[in-house]
Parts: sequence; C-alpha cells; structure tokens
Amino acid sequence: MADDDKKSEEMKANLDDLNIRVSAAREANEPKKARGLNEATTYGIATRLVAELVAGLLVGVLFGWYLDQLFDTKPWLMIIMVMLGAAAGIVNVMRAAKQLVPKRPDDEDDEKR
Repeated sequence: MADDDKKSEEMKANLDDLNIRVSAAREANEPKKARGLNEATTYGIATRLVAELVAGLLVGVLFGWYLDQLFDTKPWLMIIMVMLGAAAGIVNVMRAAKQLVPKRPDDEDDEKR
C-alpha cells in the first residue's frame, strides 16, 4: 500500500511538471503583443507604398501614350499624363501612409467640451 502511495505521488509530481512545461511551451508559442513594427510589417508597408507610387506613374504613362497615339499629339499628352499620374501616385501614398498611423485616443480637453 505504501508502494502504491509512493507511485501515486511520483505520478502526480510528473503530471505537475508536465503541466508546467506545457504551459511554458504554449506561452512561448503565443503571438507577441505588437510594440511597434517588426521587420516583416515594415517591408510590407514599404512595398505597398512603392507599389502605390509606381502604379500611378504607370497608369499615367500608358494613358498618355494611348492618347498620344489617338490624337497624334506625341509627346505632349504623355508628359501631361505622367505628371498627373505622379501626382495621383503621391496622393495615394499619402493616403495609405495616413491609414498606417495608429489612431491615438482623443485628448482629455476634447472630452470636457
């Protein structure tokens, strides 16, 4: 009987040890709370901003080329459309960058009004 109690205590100790190790492993595998930007997200953000700018320029070039071919006004409409495409790309980059800024809570002064 004492032998069974000893085995029972050993098993309980082993289960407690296993429970502690499993809890530690689960905690280690949980996603970390975001405290700023990590390398992967900054790369994705930079890629998105570059794509926004390049897309605006590309649309301007293609649309300008097409209009030049259509109206036989070579290079003038392309130059104008490249400028408009660049402006649109910059506006898109600014809009996308604004969306990335974390929203801060309202100031206390605003709540008192």
